[in-house]
Amino acid sequence: MLRTSRGAASALGVLLLAGAAFGQDAEPIKLGVLEDQSGDFALATIGKVHAIQLAAEEINAAGGIDGRPLELVEYDTQSDNTRYQEFMRRALQRDKVDVVFAGFSSASREAYRPIVNQFDGLAFYNNQYEGGVCDANMIVTGAVPEQQFSTLLPYMIENYGPNVYTIAADYNFGQISAEWVRNIVAENGGTMVGEEFIPLGVSQFSQTIQNIQGAKPDFVVTLLVGTAQASYYEQAGAANLNLPMASSVNVGQGYEHKRFTPPSLKDMYATVNYVEEIDSPASKEFVEKFRAKFPDEPYINQEASNSYAAVYLYKQLVERAKSTELAEIRKVIAEGDVCVDGPGGQMCIDPKSQHVSHTIHLAHVTEDHSVEFPTKWEAIKPYWLGEAGCDLTVSDPSEQYTPSNPPPANG
Repeated sequence: MLRTSRGAASALGVLLLAGAAFGQDAEPIKLGVLEDQSGDFALATIGKVHAIQLAAEEINAAGGIDGRPLELVEYDTQSDNTRYQEFMRRALQRDKVDVVFAGFSSASREAYRPIVNQFDGLAFYNNQYEGGVCDANMIVTGAVPEQQFSTLLPYMIENYGPNVYTIAADYNFGQISAEWVRNIVAENGGTMVGEEFIPLGVSQFSQTIQNIQGAKPDFVVTLLVGTAQASYYEQAGAANLNLPMASSVNVGQGYEHKRFTPPSLKDMYATVNYVEEIDSPASKEFVEKFRAKFPDEPYINQEASNSYAAVYLYKQLVERAKSTELAEIRKVIAEGDVCVDGPGGQMCIDPKSQHVSHTIHLAHVTEDHSVEFPTKWEAIKPYWLGEAGCDLTVSDPSEQYTPSNPPPANG
C-alpha cells in the first residue's frame, strides 16, 4: 500500500476505485508522477497532475490496462531539480514503477534523465520544450520548435514585418529555443535586431523594455518561464511598448491572458497544441470532464492535455505489447502507428525520435484578452531530429542535440 508522506502522495481515489473494480489478484501497473505541485512552476503544472488523475480514473473505470488497474505513485518535486533526482531514484528503485511521467522545466528533465537511463526506465515528458532529446528511454508528447516556430515565425514576419527581438529565459530551454528563432527568422528573410537572456527569478524588466524600444523591432519573441519572469507583460504594458508578441510557451502554459489585466497580452500570438478555448467537440468534452472533477482549476493548459493523452498512449503501448517491459514497448513504437485523438487533435508517436505529431493552433490574444484562432496546421510532425540523424530504431545515443550540434550522420 502506498503511503502519504512529505513530498509524496498516493492517489487514493484511483486506488479505491481500482480495488473495487479489480479485486485483490490483479497486479497493478504503477505510474510514477513526478511533477511540481508547489514551487515556481506549480501554476503551470498542477493541471498535469489533475489530468493524469482524470485519465487514470477513466481507464480504471473502463477495466484498466489489459485488465490491470493503473496505480499512481505521486511525488511533489517542488520545482527543485535535486528533488527530481531524489524522487526519480526512489520511484524506480524502491517503488518499482513501470513508467514515470515527469518534469516541467528542461533543466529538471536533464537532471533526472541520466537516472532513468541508469535504471533502464521509461519516462514520458509531457511538456512543450526546446527539442533535441534523442533517447530511447524517453517519450515526449509536448510540441517542439520545428512544430511551433516553423509555423509561427513566417506568419508573424508576413503580417508584422521582418525585424525581430527575442527575450528568453537563461537556461537550455530559452537558449536553444532562441537558436531556433534565429535560424527560422533568417530562413524567412527576417533580421534579429536584438536578443536577451533573462535569469530565472528576475522580475524587473525596465532595462529590457528600454532596449526593445531602442531596437524598434516589428515584434518581440517572448520565451519567458515561471511566475517571476511573467512580470514582463504588465511592465511592458505599463510602458506602452505596444508591440505584437510571439511565443511557443506563453498562453499555452502559464495562461498569462487569464492572469493579467487587459490589454497587457494584447496581440500575443502563440502556437499551441491545446488551450481550453479551442472550439471543437473533443476540446469541449475534455473541458467538461476536467471541470466536473476539478471545478476550481484556473485554466486547462496544453501540458494538461499532453499529460491526459499520454496516459492513453501508454495504455495503448502496454496493451499492444502485452507487457510493461521497455524493449517490448519499443517494438510497438517501431511499428509507427501508435496514435490517440487528444483534446487538441490527433497525436502519433514518431518511431525515430519518440516525439509526437500535433495539430498546431495559432492562438491570438485580443485586446480584451479573449482568444481567437486565425489558423491551424494539421499533423505537424516532429521532423527535425529524424532528418538530422536521430533514429532510435537503429541506435540510442541518449543525447540532446541542437541545430548547431546535430546528431552524427549514423544516428
